[in-house]
Amino acid sequence: MANLKEVRNRIASITSTQQITKAMKMVSAAKLKRATNAILQLRPYAHKLKEMLANLSASLEDGSSPFLQARIPNKVLVVVVTSNRGLAGAFNMNAIKTANNLIAEKYSSQLKAGNVSIVGIGKKGQEYYQKRKYNVIGDNNELFNHLNFLNVSKITEAIMEGFLKGEFDRVELVYNQFKNAAVQILTTEQLLPVPKSEKKKVDTSHVIDYILEPSQEEIVAQLIPKNIKIQLYKAVLDSHASEHGARMTAMDKATDNAGELLKALKLSYNQARQAAITTELTEIVSGAAALSSN
Repeated sequence: MANLKEVRNRIASITSTQQITKAMKMVSAAKLKRATNAILQLRPYAHKLKEMLANLSASLEDGSSPFLQARIPNKVLVVVVTSNRGLAGAFNMNAIKTANNLIAEKYSSQLKAGNVSIVGIGKKGQEYYQKRKYNVIGDNNELFNHLNFLNVSKITEAIMEGFLKGEFDRVELVYNQFKNAAVQILTTEQLLPVPKSEKKKVDTSHVIDYILEPSQEEIVAQLIPKNIKIQLYKAVLDSHASEHGARMTAMDKATDNAGELLKALKLSYNQARQAAITTELTEIVSGAAALSSN
């Protein structure tokens, strides 16, 4: 009967776990809807702003804006966007592994010299790099509690200020780009200096002569800081939506796995129960037979 009691306890425990994972799936599904709406509304604007700025700045000299100046990347900052909580499958570790691969492949010499810094947006990424003694700048764990453009802009402004002061020569961004609830695309982008589009030969017979007010240089100078803020904000929103999609998928699989385990345990319980009943009946019959023979 001890085995029966143990199986009953396991069934009760797994049933409770299944209820929790099912509830977490429903919560993530509700949050995913809001997060998806936010990134889908921002994405067209961010893409168009980036495209327009790249076209405008392609004809300008690097000295026209300090954010366009390409330098030898002696000092590198890597911005890694993760989440504050786990239970989202491989969501966080995939972003961290992508950042580690980026550092190993492109900036191994800078890492050996101690010139690679990390900005962790999300507790999981920040704790990972702090435990491994990286130079982690700032504490942005509260960002997801009040996720909006203003709060993300504060992080971006600090990064831009560090770039202008020469604390970083290049800033790389690593995050999960949202595709759908089941698919997240690991993305690496150069945030600073702002990449310029390649100059292409254009058919002059079809060129439209735009009138720019006040001037191309002034427009680009105003748009570049705004574009940098928008691109980081888009990355954080992408990661936020990806997190809820990954957690919803993980909790759905966990609920299904708990259901399969419950079936196996209930079958095992019924078999043990039948065996115990059979044993008791055999003992009763054997006892009755012994008494009748006497």
